Amino acid sequence: MSTLIVTAFITLDGVMQAPGGPDEDVDAGFAHGGWQVPYVDDDFMDLMTGVFERTADHLLLGRKTYDIFATYWPRVTDPDNPIAVKLNSMPKYVASRTLTSLEWNNSQLLAGDAAEAVARLKGQLDGVLMTQGSSDLIRTLQQHDLVDEYRLLINPVILGTGKRLFAEGAAPTAWRLTESRTTGTGVQYCVYQRAGKPEYGTFELDEQD
Repeated sequence: MSTLIVTAFITLDGVMQAPGGPDEDVDAGFAHGGWQVPYVDDDFMDLMTGVFERTADHLLLGRKTYDIFATYWPRVTDPDNPIAVKLNSMPKYVASRTLTSLEWNNSQLLAGDAAEAVARLKGQLDGVLMTQGSSDLIRTLQQHDLVDEYRLLINPVILGTGKRLFAEGAAPTAWRLTESRTTGTGVQYCVYQRAGKPEYGTFELDEQD
């Protein structure tokens, strides 16, 4: 069985929409596309190279992120670009109800119910199945308690609007911080692994006689 890791670029207020450019995702009139670009430095690129080269065995994408990636990464043919080499060669699985074919090398369509398809895929694969972007798909994974680990790159900016990583309906889950690093531009890289179900307590004072 594979481990499902969600990798996400987010703001301090949890927004993950369109980090890479103004036209990446303008749903709901989002006007802040490209918010992450000023924070990308050598530390950031070293982190992401390590994540893709040493962590991910399979890539899981929603339709919108697949469309973005499939029009960009096949055009990056530099053999010295380790992220491009890995993305273009690794197995990719795309959850979509509308696509009927996939052009990007080594891509496979997951048709039908996304939660059921991903649950089956987790049982069939070995290694790490990793998402990138794909906010709508991630919400489905959260609702059905399919996420095993988060790798978050938290950027020091607040946008106040946009699609967020966590929304109503996620299955209650406790997480354990297992790794944390900070880049030169202040991006916090945090790895969280499952730690069971939430535990609860109280700060109420005991009643006095």
